[in-house]
Amino acid sequence: MPSIPFSPFITLPLPELYCGAGTIKHLPELAARFGRTVLLITGKRALQQSGHLGELQAAMQQGGLKLFHEVIEREPSPEIVNRVVAEHRQHGVEVVVAIGGGSVVDGGKAISAMLCYHEPVERFIEGLPNMVTFDGRKVPFIAVPTTAGTGSEVTNNAVISRVGDNGFKRSLRHRALVPNIAVVDPELMVGTPASLTIASGMDACTQLLEAYTSPFATPYTDAVALSGLNHFSRSFVAACGSGTNDVAVRGDVAYAACMSGVALANAGLGVVHGFASSVGGLIDIPHGVLCATLLYEATRENIEALRHLASNHPQLQKFSCAGSIMARGVGMEVSSAPSLEEGCELLLALLKRWQETFNFARLQNYGLQLHHIPALVQATRTKSNAVALSSTAMERILHNRL
Repeated sequence: MPSIPFSPFITLPLPELYCGAGTIKHLPELAARFGRTVLLITGKRALQQSGHLGELQAAMQQGGLKLFHEVIEREPSPEIVNRVVAEHRQHGVEVVVAIGGGSVVDGGKAISAMLCYHEPVERFIEGLPNMVTFDGRKVPFIAVPTTAGTGSEVTNNAVISRVGDNGFKRSLRHRALVPNIAVVDPELMVGTPASLTIASGMDACTQLLEAYTSPFATPYTDAVALSGLNHFSRSFVAACGSGTNDVAVRGDVAYAACMSGVALANAGLGVVHGFASSVGGLIDIPHGVLCATLLYEATRENIEALRHLASNHPQLQKFSCAGSIMARGVGMEVSSAPSLEEGCELLLALLKRWQETFNFARLQNYGLQLHHIPALVQATRTKSNAVALSSTAMERILHNRL
């Protein structure tokens, strides 16, 4: 029997999952399981413009639910979380429902926790000074993603950020923060603008690839990640263009994002998400945009570093396997039994093609400057990266996308 590598990541519970077109109609009855007073968290535009918000509010009210509604327009900051909690603590909220992109779901997740406390959320964020251990108490929480990106509907953390010279992008984390219920309905994603589909999709792709090649991956996370990469690669480009209104196409990418959340929660993430924390705390850049612009360069540096360690390094084999699967998904010509080297080159060629086709933004467009790079590299955590990268290699990743 092959040995299973030791992993410090304990397998996390999954939420009760409802997946498929039309599942959103079950939301009122699912929320009612926990009580009658609902705090509904949404984004500002998409749900309202599609008409889904009005329909949901009417259905919930007809079901006897008392609704309070809050909007989160951007990645949640401590100030946003603390304000919403202060405004609604006295309302006796029995369930929090977050419907939106990853920022909305993360914000809702943090709010559901902080409703049980009388301290600001920054007291419990990992890595901040004088952190207090979060004990997992929360109001029941239901996650409904409207973008296919972060996989936050199945993860145990809520990313909170403050941008600036002393900024941070870190997590409130506990296994109890896995949502009680997740509703993944691709109909909510139909018509998502191409720019948002690209950014959120590349976040999911990055998470799948980084979790698959993590040194803490297991057979469980490998199976999940590879399944996600297969579904992602066959439908991502279509979701960004001709298939934007195709529910099956949206379903493929939504599935991939959900699997990316399962994989990352149990195997960890690599250098791109390490930079997402350090760079994302310094400059105001959407998380998916940052992942998109760094993934090719980071993958190239990882593969090169692994080649120097061993020509058949196990992590190199994983990059090769991912490349073969993804290349077949997009219809690239792949031999029946591609070599390790061929698989790696296919992966790099595909990531490079996406970078050029979708014209991923440069970091300088968001205010990153050359003199920022050394300090950012020193501040970036890469424990779960496929291979230990030198500071020089990490600097190249940022410099090449400046």
